[in-house]
Amino acid sequence: MNRDEIIQRDGETFPGESYTTAVLRPAYDQAKRMLLPSMIQIHRAHLVMLHSAGILNDEDAAAIARSIDGLDLEALAASEYDGRFEDLFFTVEHEMMRIGGEVTGSLHTARSRNDMGMTLYRMVMRRQLLQVLDAAGELYETLVRLGSEHASTLSLEHTHTQPAQPSILGHRFLAIADVLGRDIRRVQQAYESLDYSPMGGAALTGTGFAIDRDHMARLLGFRGLVENSYDAVAATDYIAHSAIALQLMAIDTGRSCVDFLTWCTAEFGLYRVAAPYVQISSIMPQKRNPVSIEHSRSLLSAASASAATVLTMMHNTPFGDIVDTEDDLQPYAWRAVETLTDVLHLLSGVLGTIQVNTDIMRERALASFANATELADTLVRDGGLTFTQAHTVVSRIVREADAAGVVDVRTIDPQRVHDVVTEVAGRDVSLTPEDFARALDADNFVAVRTSTGGAAPSEVARMAEARQKTAGEFRQWRVDVRAHLDGVADELVAATAALSA
Repeated sequence: MNRDEIIQRDGETFPGESYTTAVLRPAYDQAKRMLLPSMIQIHRAHLVMLHSAGILNDEDAAAIARSIDGLDLEALAASEYDGRFEDLFFTVEHEMMRIGGEVTGSLHTARSRNDMGMTLYRMVMRRQLLQVLDAAGELYETLVRLGSEHASTLSLEHTHTQPAQPSILGHRFLAIADVLGRDIRRVQQAYESLDYSPMGGAALTGTGFAIDRDHMARLLGFRGLVENSYDAVAATDYIAHSAIALQLMAIDTGRSCVDFLTWCTAEFGLYRVAAPYVQISSIMPQKRNPVSIEHSRSLLSAASASAATVLTMMHNTPFGDIVDTEDDLQPYAWRAVETLTDVLHLLSGVLGTIQVNTDIMRERALASFANATELADTLVRDGGLTFTQAHTVVSRIVREADAAGVVDVRTIDPQRVHDVVTEVAGRDVSLTPEDFARALDADNFVAVRTSTGGAAPSEVARMAEARQKTAGEFRQWRVDVRAHLDGVADELVAATAALSA
């Protein structure tokens, strides 16, 4: 039999196998996993609003309330697509009518699957973004704690993958935290941009019934309305905003994973990943592979790709209620959320237990020619040279040392500096050997970087304390939003029960 042949069974027509396999069954499974609780919430809210607006009388409202409360949600969540109904909405509607009779059909007065669907997606994405923010907040707090713990740990930082300047390890951890903090705020903004109710848009032109859209929005916990009824069922920017914020968070976090992998190599030897997060080799007994970070890097790319798919599927689609931006698109946004959430939790565990080889970091910073910047600064600050002159002097000193095989900046001859200064500037500077030693000391290098946001230990400690306050603000934002959503959900259950009492 042709897979696409229309199936007749017991006098009813069922969709063909290929349509069922490619579209209907996956959409049904996704809906029962992701949409069912929000769908029931919308049923409750619409019932309460219709009754409050006088569109449903007490008797009909009570019968519908009993049908909603009589639904076996566990059975619905475990149900399999059998082709009798197009999707989960009609399955639920059938069950409600079986429980409450024909009057239950009045619940669909003044609404459409169009405005319901867009409302469902926004409600689900609110909860999804909260999951991401929980995980991101956890990682943010881990990074801030590391920044505070290593507010005095001397390290050597790189630009263009080459040694650049001495720094403080906590400074880098806080820099990563600050990027993540901006990503968190972008996700919060995405939440706020989708927190508007499409309900009442109906198919696209609104309705002739005297509904109260503002009341409906409040019942579902939205901050306001998508006012234009066409906009309510056609807009996709709400999900685009979320996808962009998620993609950027994945990309930003992935960049740090690349660095952590590099520093875990034996050649760098700066970090050691804890035993629960490494894997051994089947043939090489010495191996401790930091695969947790490798998986994080690749899965963050997958999360970014899922978010990018959302944007790609929106591209060049018509303006209106279309499946491109509904059943087929939404799972990619959910997948981006789930992958990103899992990886952020994983990285919190990995970084929270990572061993830092502070002695190696310190010795490399002390010996490195990366201290040369402060020698140039000292020639300007205390010797009166222009920075161009000072740069020329120090560049020549470094090149000569490199050619001579000198590997420790602390062994540079102060007299040679005097000689080159005289050659370049036409005069000497009154700096002692102690002055030069201090200028080439990495501890001094970071100690004088006291400009706002600099790597001085005092500045790193100040920033860590400020970020701890920010972490608390992020946490409180999530607590408040979740309490609001849970509160309105509980109030709806109570309101429905009151109607059936």
